[in-house]
Amino acid sequence: MTRLHDHLAEAIKDPDPIRVRSGGSPEEDLICLRFETMKVYSALGAVRHLLDTGRVHPGDTLIDSSSGIYAHALALACHRYGMKCHIVGSTTVDRTLRVQLEILGATVEQVPSSNNLQLDQNLRVRRIGEILRDNPTYHWMQQYHDDIHYLGYRAIADLVASLVPSGPVCLVGGVGTGASTGAIAAYLRERGRDVNLVGVQPFGSVTFGAGHTQDPEMIIAGIGSSIEFRNVRHELYDRMHWISFEYAMSAAVDLLRTSGVFAGLSAGAAYLSALWEHNCDRDRKHVFLAADTGTRYVESAFARHAEARPMASMRPREIDSLDQLAVPWSAMSWDRRESGRARRAEFPAATPSH
Repeated sequence: MTRLHDHLAEAIKDPDPIRVRSGGSPEEDLICLRFETMKVYSALGAVRHLLDTGRVHPGDTLIDSSSGIYAHALALACHRYGMKCHIVGSTTVDRTLRVQLEILGATVEQVPSSNNLQLDQNLRVRRIGEILRDNPTYHWMQQYHDDIHYLGYRAIADLVASLVPSGPVCLVGGVGTGASTGAIAAYLRERGRDVNLVGVQPFGSVTFGAGHTQDPEMIIAGIGSSIEFRNVRHELYDRMHWISFEYAMSAAVDLLRTSGVFAGLSAGAAYLSALWEHNCDRDRKHVFLAADTGTRYVESAFARHAEARPMASMRPREIDSLDQLAVPWSAMSWDRRESGRARRAEFPAATPSH
């Protein structure tokens, strides 16, 4: 029976589970969780919790930095719960998204254009600090640091458990703030499931020690960081893959060509990583995340589809030390060890949803 939703945020958050060919038998195919905008789960869960605990009230202004996906999610959550929203955005917030945000009632400002991940993120965070000094009643959502963003992802863990009701699972996706792949794996492990968690990062991201490397093309927005993200729980991850723009673009094109899934560069990187992990361990069911559509990458990536490399021509450099990291693709067993740079985050308790 079709469910009638009270708000678009509730309707678009659920992913489409799609079987993606692995080259083996149908039983070995990958599962792609294709989202319209995955971080709606995170934003809705966080805003509900803040309201339930009295930390914010209807009509308050919520503010955060975003490269695009979280901006849309937070604007929808604020619209859903009667909050005001202010976004300090990257230049990857394109006109299509910006117009939507403005009509939803969010105010948006963008930092100066930069191809440097560190400069872009530092400028955004610095600007938030300036705004908070002038507007001390605003609540900074801190998607990069606050563990509250884990809460909304329990529902996705429940979905994965229903799609793969038994047996070992491998979950693959962008690390980003840590409150997506990390949260889903943690909730699945709470159920007693055997879960291998494979994180995907761009070169240049400091989160898993690749700050000393650079991608000659461009950054993959949203899944890497030049600043410490304190809600990343490094000890949740079993494997790490660092993938260049060129390889992520090639895989995103292949995903669209072979499966019809039009998704972003992080999805291409996750797809490429999941195929490799599947070839190395066929005893697990591999699930990868496509966190958003490919719309904002049409010109920068998909229009270059003629340049896409064949999937069979790409393979990772398997490394055992971060000193060995090299473009275009490196992979490493992380073995759930903690990072000396980051604090150990306490996994937040769930709160009832409404």
